Amino acid sequence: MTTTKKITYVLAIVLSVIYLIWRVGFTIPWHANWFALIFALLLVGSELLSNFTAFILIFFRMLAKKNAAQLVVPPLDPADPLPAVDLIIVTHNEDVALLRKTVNAATFIDYPDQQKLNIVIADDQNRPEVHALAREYGVQWLGMTDNHHAKSGNINHALAQLHAPLFAIFDTDMIPFSGFLTDTVPLFTQNFRDRANQDHAVKPLGFVQTPQSFYNADIFQFNLFSEKIIPNEQDFFSRDVNVLNGSNETALFTGSNALFLREAVDQVGGFPTNTLTEDFQLGAEINIAGYTSLATSKPQSSGITPIDLKGVIKQRTRWARGVIRSCRNLHIFLNPKLSFKNKLILINSYLYWWSFARRMIYIIAPILYALFQIQVVKANFWVLMIIWAPGYFLLHYVLKDTSDAIRNERWGEIQETFFAPYLFIPVILETLGIRAKKFKVTDKNTSFSFRDKLYILPYLALWLITLVAIIKFNYGKFGSEILIGSVITFWLLMHFINLSFCLFLAMGRPVYRKTERFARQVNGLVQNRNTWLPLTTIDTSEGGLSFTLTTPDCNAFHLGQRIHLRLTPANQPAINLIGTVRRISDDRDTVYSVQLNAPIGKTRNQYLQLIYNGFNAALPQQQDTWITLFDELYINIMVRVKELKRRLSRLTRS
Repeated sequence: MTTTKKITYVLAIVLSVIYLIWRVGFTIPWHANWFALIFALLLVGSELLSNFTAFILIFFRMLAKKNAAQLVVPPLDPADPLPAVDLIIVTHNEDVALLRKTVNAATFIDYPDQQKLNIVIADDQNRPEVHALAREYGVQWLGMTDNHHAKSGNINHALAQLHAPLFAIFDTDMIPFSGFLTDTVPLFTQNFRDRANQDHAVKPLGFVQTPQSFYNADIFQFNLFSEKIIPNEQDFFSRDVNVLNGSNETALFTGSNALFLREAVDQVGGFPTNTLTEDFQLGAEINIAGYTSLATSKPQSSGITPIDLKGVIKQRTRWARGVIRSCRNLHIFLNPKLSFKNKLILINSYLYWWSFARRMIYIIAPILYALFQIQVVKANFWVLMIIWAPGYFLLHYVLKDTSDAIRNERWGEIQETFFAPYLFIPVILETLGIRAKKFKVTDKNTSFSFRDKLYILPYLALWLITLVAIIKFNYGKFGSEILIGSVITFWLLMHFINLSFCLFLAMGRPVYRKTERFARQVNGLVQNRNTWLPLTTIDTSEGGLSFTLTTPDCNAFHLGQRIHLRLTPANQPAINLIGTVRRISDDRDTVYSVQLNAPIGKTRNQYLQLIYNGFNAALPQQQDTWITLFDELYINIMVRVKELKRRLSRLTRS
């Protein structure tokens, strides 16, 4: 890091601290009525916590750059003893068709000695169809009855019957890539070697977490027509923040696609059963016990994420309540066994779930003044500009400069605003010890009903109130009055834009595709009469694929024609498929879209592996910096206006 950047970062923090001291000491309206005073204290408290979490993030980013902390996974050393691995796929009541994809992918995982890889289905429902699936793929099945401890109980039951020194955990919907073990096991074998060479001065490695990756567009990508523009919302934590945590040897466990040292889990008593987020708590307990944890940045699995508003909210509510409870169980603020860095990471995780309550306070504060003249900040405009503006904008510049290209701060505010109306109350209740009833596994099947549409009401109410506040506050103002009120107007407009995105998110978008499309370029052949023509696939899905001919022939096929294809993926046997041409499109090259007859047996397994082995390149891993927030807003408005016109046109014709 250059000297100029260091000075800039330090200056941003110093100016922000000066502002906070002024804010606490000189701007609280102590003589206001009780409502204004309470809200004023909540607002200043929110600002303190927001800046504190920003300082933590900057601190860890600067520390990572100073130490050149970049995790490099070494290749497997043939001289190292190869450890046995139990790969546990945890299932409750998920569809067997979904479970099949994960089990199938597990059988394709690369490992030098396949005899040392034991694939296990941990089924806490004792389903005969799951047992039959295990027999079909030749993997171990561990069923159980009367499970009273959800996912933790299922895993602990399985671990009691397994003995490999390493074990991996996968959720039913999290499909492993073939390189999962070659991207994680070497970190353990290197740790074993380092500890042996240095007489145990090196801490033992407890687990390695690979990123949570998803093969379908999430609710932000899909509902905002942004599948090509922004990465998955969870990428920011999995491929950025948690990698930073891992650079301090205290990565967090996120529930799936992680490899564990069995000894570490046994030492802390197995998976905890006194929380909804056993993953978060287990990772912390392993660190407290003296083990390190790492996080890789390259996805080695991919799952499905819910895109219906109800499913997403329920999932995040479970996470929020679970982390709050786990932090209480761990006594993160007073636990003397926590190292300084680990404590900062856990406190930051705890405070993240309070960001939604803070966001509600930020939204309401300018509305109170604009509509009701309730002043919760007592400050002269010019003094505010001198003390607040430099630190605020410089701090935001530093946050942008220190972050990578996964997510900018404005998108973070939109995502906070989206979750805020539904998460701040559960977080408060859980903090007060008021627990919710037992949560069910998140249903990944998208469903929409009239009740789902009612989720739009909080966003609509806040959006309308903010709009009225903007109009009322600025109506009749001229010259210096507009300037003096510009801070209030600035915040109202910022929240209005965020809430507009939330409205679009809550409106949803029709789902037409039954299976996800993956960008996959694979060579092969297609039969045309008695001739085999070379082809390259463009994308694949379970129901079909599209391809172009390597040697173009405009009259090769016609709509409805039944064709035979032979795909030849690298390091995999040829896959023979039969399908029907359903669409022919001409751009630069003629593209044929084919509906496939459902393959069976070995062919089906090979084709599933072709589809799901690797990140879905049809989705971005970095944000498109050429598309601004206003471009996104314009896109959403125009697309929805066009859809409204189409509907009105249909009504007039009928």
